[in-house]
Amino acid sequence: MGKLRDLHWMQRALELASKGLFTTRPNPMVGCVLVKNQQVVGEGWHQWAGQPHAEVHALRPAGDQARGSTAYVTLEPCAHHGRTGPCADALIAAGVVRVVAAMVDPDPRVAGQGLQRLQDAGIEVHSGVLEAQSRELNRGFLSRIERRRPWVRMKIAMSLDGKVALADGSSQWITGPAARAHGHQWRARAGVILTGVGTVIADDPQLTVRIGQQCAPTIPVIVDGRGRCPDNARLFSLHDRVWIAGPNPNAKVHPGVEWMAPDLSADSELDLVWLLGELARRGIGDVHVEAGPGLNSRLLKAGLVDEILLYQAGKQLGDSALAAFPGASPARIPDSEWALQEVKLLDGDSFGRWRRLN
Repeated sequence: MGKLRDLHWMQRALELASKGLFTTRPNPMVGCVLVKNQQVVGEGWHQWAGQPHAEVHALRPAGDQARGSTAYVTLEPCAHHGRTGPCADALIAAGVVRVVAAMVDPDPRVAGQGLQRLQDAGIEVHSGVLEAQSRELNRGFLSRIERRRPWVRMKIAMSLDGKVALADGSSQWITGPAARAHGHQWRARAGVILTGVGTVIADDPQLTVRIGQQCAPTIPVIVDGRGRCPDNARLFSLHDRVWIAGPNPNAKVHPGVEWMAPDLSADSELDLVWLLGELARRGIGDVHVEAGPGLNSRLLKAGLVDEILLYQAGKQLGDSALAAFPGASPARIPDSEWALQEVKLLDGDSFGRWRRLN
């Protein structure tokens, strides 16, 4: 019965954590439930980076009822001073007698120290309850910490015959309004939207997030190995910050624009492994890719894409149109590289989320 209760309350903590889906980055999403005599006495979630953590939001409404309670937290309580104080200390001071964590925080500033501090204070500690679900919720945060590169999702909108644009590069619009609105939900999850300069030149995209609610800023990142980004691209006027990965030979100046200039190959191709590492260093956990076949192919060939968000419309664009996945054909049918995670119908278009097998 005790295990079932732990699962029940941790599931509630995960539901609370997910409320921070669009707002907590670069911090992880965390939920907390305080339970006493099988009654919730306080609950909360981390809402915005720099603001109180989930444990504090749960302790405030609980007040004196927190004493003697069990805290269910989706991530190990922190033990360090950042923009807020250590949550482990707050739980100790409130008189919590038991803490159940979904997982240990891999951040080197925590990494078991929070749980150890609780144990040292005489609090009963357990971890690993619904750990897989907690990890899934914070894929980007964990990727940044554990792999030192962000979790990369590539969005592709294609026709029934597997094309992403007409021969002249035109791609607006392959899918309908419902699919495009769904895509904005995925944009809103990411710290950056990654695109290539070819897409900026061909489509002059806005790369904004339009979901009808507040979310943390999503920064456009343009891969531009030859310094071709047009000065009048409209995204410059729509975003407070834009990062351009490539050289700035003319020392172009735009308010809020920052150039990331690594060493380039002889053919001016930017090192994508370096780029992802640099984004992680800047605190980016989730990258949303909306690019053309060229950059998409490079990312896929390098094995740098973790998920594909595939939108497909019931249209045919013909043989001269641009293929979604250009490249040499294999000599034999390869083994599956991707597993389907989710399927939706969106007013006549289809959506499939595919995850790389590894």
